[in-house]
Amino acid sequence: MSELRYLGHSAFYIKSGSFGILIDPFLSGNPKANFDWRTEKITHIFVTHAHMDHLGDAIPISIATGAKIYAVFELANYCAEKGAKAIGVGIGAEIETEWGSFRFVPAIHTSSNPELPYGGLAAGVILNIDNTSIYHAGDTSLSAEMKIIREQYQPYYALLPVGGYYTMGIKEAAEAAKLLYSMEIIPMHYNTFPQIQVNINEFKELIEAQGQTCTVLNVNEAIDFE
Repeated sequence: MSELRYLGHSAFYIKSGSFGILIDPFLSGNPKANFDWRTEKITHIFVTHAHMDHLGDAIPISIATGAKIYAVFELANYCAEKGAKAIGVGIGAEIETEWGSFRFVPAIHTSSNPELPYGGLAAGVILNIDNTSIYHAGDTSLSAEMKIIREQYQPYYALLPVGGYYTMGIKEAAEAAKLLYSMEIIPMHYNTFPQIQVNINEFKELIEAQGQTCTVLNVNEAIDFE
């Protein structure tokens, strides 16, 4: 049995056996987060792009725990220069791990921060854990990539940004869910800041009208999967 925990904004923690996986760990600067990574096992960190609300605390967590950061090459090199353990990967290739496998897929977005003018391509990440496929879309707009992801990878869970302004909004994310046709849709990247305030019940209603399940997780709420 594994656990998928929502940490606020686009941050998630997955516990699977002796492994602890962080995705986009924007924690210390996140007004919604209350997750203390020091009390948890952290073995792997995935960062979808270089914006600080996604890179977040990845570097200090890696330095403190020895967990490797996985990101596209330019961003991984930046993390390594800052003292983190980082592995640079490309877009599309499946990488085997101790707990399963992962691959980065394209996201339609930018990737930079004040110290890194170009952070490589923005990405989403698909993780296969316990025979379950989890697609974290990163920051993205609606795109035809979702159809390819459905056809090739069939993610059971789709973690989709819905806040608008910087990413797709509620209506576009519902269309993305339709293209993906994942069994369970989990919204993210909303209500952290004024620009991305939404009525999340509206999104849930749209998803359920399409015959899909929408699970709205509170911060630090988790679901089990196997």
